[in-house]
Amino acid sequence: MGEPAGAFKGVAAIPGAPGNAGRGRYTCRMPVHLVFCSCPDPDTAQRLATALVEGRLAACVSVLPPMRSVYRWQGAVEQADEVLLLAKTTADRLPALVEQLRAWHPYELPEIVAVEAGTGLPAYLDWVADATRE
Repeated sequence: MGEPAGAFKGVAAIPGAPGNAGRGRYTCRMPVHLVFCSCPDPDTAQRLATALVEGRLAACVSVLPPMRSVYRWQGAVEQADEVLLLAKTTADRLPALVEQLRAWHPYELPEIVAVEAGTGLPAYLDWVADATRE
């Protein structure tokens, strides 16, 4: 019999976690959020990523390759080449991360979207929590 669908090989399900009953799912021990933020250029993206990690607002920020965004702004359809940040943080550090991104970002209205990670490798989620402690 193989690993249950959605299971991480070699890692046991967290006992008593909601939704774990016999399904092999791995619920976060501490809520972790993935924060998406588009930036106008690689230099801005690198500066923001470094500041978030140095300030312990994010455990890790991935700077993704250039992308083309198409969006509606002030009644017109616009296009821009951008760089995407993907920051990993905990629920308790999320408000400060959002506040700092908003303050440091050059856009009038930056894209800052957070999604809670419903599952993950427990050791990685613990590392995110440790790396973002004040």
